[in-house]
Amino acid sequence: MGQRLVVKVGTSTLLREGGGVNFREMDALARVLSDLKNMGHEIILVSSGAIGVGTVKLGLPKRPSELRRKQAAAAVGQCELMHLYDKFFGEYGQTVAQILLTDADVDDPHCREHLTGTFDAILDMGVIPVVNENDSVSSSEIETGQKKVLGDNDTLSAIVAGLCRADLLVLLSDIDGLYDADPHKDPAAKLIHRVEAITPEIEALGGGGGSQWGTGGMATKLSAAKRALSHGIDMVIANSDKLDALYDIVGGKDVGTRFVSQ
Repeated sequence: MGQRLVVKVGTSTLLREGGGVNFREMDALARVLSDLKNMGHEIILVSSGAIGVGTVKLGLPKRPSELRRKQAAAAVGQCELMHLYDKFFGEYGQTVAQILLTDADVDDPHCREHLTGTFDAILDMGVIPVVNENDSVSSSEIETGQKKVLGDNDTLSAIVAGLCRADLLVLLSDIDGLYDADPHKDPAAKLIHRVEAITPEIEALGGGGGSQWGTGGMATKLSAAKRALSHGIDMVIANSDKLDALYDIVGGKDVGTRFVSQ
């Protein structure tokens, strides 16, 4: 029986440290997701990277700091990002669609209903929707201190999973999952494979209780997990270095950290 999967990739997966696009990772991502689709699963991809890819495309020495220039870079980058996804997924016989969302789209019940219908129609047609926040018009993510409903693509992917009535949400990141201590400081830190409930102790591991190491990344992932679990959707955090592990994740095996809905 096929599952409806929402897979989120971050900028760190799509861009190399020197700033160039990581074609190898994009190709591997398209290959594995296309193969999972051929196995009968429905795929929704939530992809960051518009500003980063736009910065590269425009030949800028570094990511812009001014809001309007960030939004201009996002406009260029989103176009390039979809061109690359269209090319790579096309190599594996798939068609992609672009969906760009703002706070207003997911805030308004009428819009949400329409969005659910749009996602259903796209998936019924055998197409893979590629979703991002509309950074050219929405400043809630890229203007610090102004976060509203979306705010980051971990949250966005959990919202999309709820809209699509997904079976599983997978956050691909540059970390293996949630650890019981800071793995950068404690060599004995162990990966937690299964989380049945997001307790205050689990939240503290994400940077909520005096721990500083996870404040950026893990705190937003735990917030996304809460949102996914509230919709009855399991969520997995896994390392994008091992994209083939998506087969095991879909099969329910212990990869990364799985937050299990009741």
